Amino acid sequence: MTPSLRFKDKCVVVTGAAQGIGRGTAARFAGEGADVLMLDLSEAVEEAAETVAAQHPAGSALGVRADVTSADDVARAFDLADRTRGGVDVLVNNAGVITISPLEDLSLDAWQKVLAVNTTGTFLCAQAAAASMRRHGRGGRILNAASGQARQGFIYTPHYAASKFGVVGLTQSLAKELAKDRITVNAYCPGIVGSDMWDYNDRAWGRLLGDYEPGELMAEWVAGIPLGRAGTDDDVANLLLFLASEEAAYITGQTINVDGGMFMN
Repeated sequence: MTPSLRFKDKCVVVTGAAQGIGRGTAARFAGEGADVLMLDLSEAVEEAAETVAAQHPAGSALGVRADVTSADDVARAFDLADRTRGGVDVLVNNAGVITISPLEDLSLDAWQKVLAVNTTGTFLCAQAAAASMRRHGRGGRILNAASGQARQGFIYTPHYAASKFGVVGLTQSLAKELAKDRITVNAYCPGIVGSDMWDYNDRAWGRLLGDYEPGELMAEWVAGIPLGRAGTDDDVANLLLFLASEEAAYITGQTINVDGGMFMN
């Protein structure tokens, strides 16, 4: 079967792309012909992009070190997209962080960091992407990472829940404002996906919720997923590629779960 090249000559920016869902999503877009800019605070993004480019010659990948909470870093990254890729067509706002602690131990620094990355970073990148999309006049797609905690806040993570509820509100507001420019804006809510973040979640929640050994809490939660398994990077990327495609041109302002049925709405 011949691979689809539905994103040939499209510029796709993926944040938080050094590993996990971000890296997997970048690889999938490159495999379908896109020119991908992979943004991440970690220097590992450069090696990740080299690997993606080598494995997916139908497209291209370039790793760019950038802090999504820095307006200057974001401006430089999107200026690079404009100068070298002719403007942005798709933004995947994947970058995110979490910490887990009881309220009395939750520091202001931890609160501010989670809000800065998850909500302010999403805003800054969406703002820069929308400006690029308006300049080149081809329309575009903005896809924002929310969470099951954008549906229902969970214990010991009020800052994370607040940040993800914020992403949903931002998504809906931007969808209304940018519709006239043929720019759709949607959010996605991944469930449990094997990653360093979920390894941390398992350990941190496991300590606070009971005497769990590493892996036991996640196994218990996965057992409660209607489809009977944790998600994968590809499960999330499948949704993102659809939402970025022409087939999804009439979908905007939505928040879509991709979690095996953990949350239903």
